[in-house]
Amino acid sequence: MKRRKKFIKDKKQRGEWVESLFLARLNELGIIVSKPWGDSRSFDFVVGRPGHFSAVQVKCTTAKVRYGAGYVCKVCGNGNKRYPRGSFDFLAAYVVPKDVWYIIPENKVCGMKTICLFTERNKARYEPYLEAWHLFWRAPEAGTGVEIFDTVG
Repeated sequence: MKRRKKFIKDKKQRGEWVESLFLARLNELGIIVSKPWGDSRSFDFVVGRPGHFSAVQVKCTTAKVRYGAGYVCKVCGNGNKRYPRGSFDFLAAYVVPKDVWYIIPENKVCGMKTICLFTERNKARYEPYLEAWHLFWRAPEAGTGVEIFDTVG
């Protein structure tokens, strides 16, 4: 589905809109998702099932890299502070102009303030995580120790 070209200027409103896109996408894929009450956690959603829940921080970007074919995405919290290790399990980063998602494990962005996301396939650092929704399915089956490796669109 193509997104509109006009961007929401207010950062808080744009963040709320992107969170609604994330929620809708997970529902389309049949992935269980919950939204914690309030805004005071270091994560925006909980994805998974009993036995394996993942905390997800949702971010978005419209900021193009000055030289190159990518976008700069802030991955820091309020007050421009780095998230401490263990603040979330996955970063879900949405590149608004390209209508693409990156699902990135926390250990790949921990301690960073910004990351650069390239939407053209060019072996960039985060390309393995482009539309990597399947990462939410790779979790031990509750109580069995068996891993699920379903492929999701």
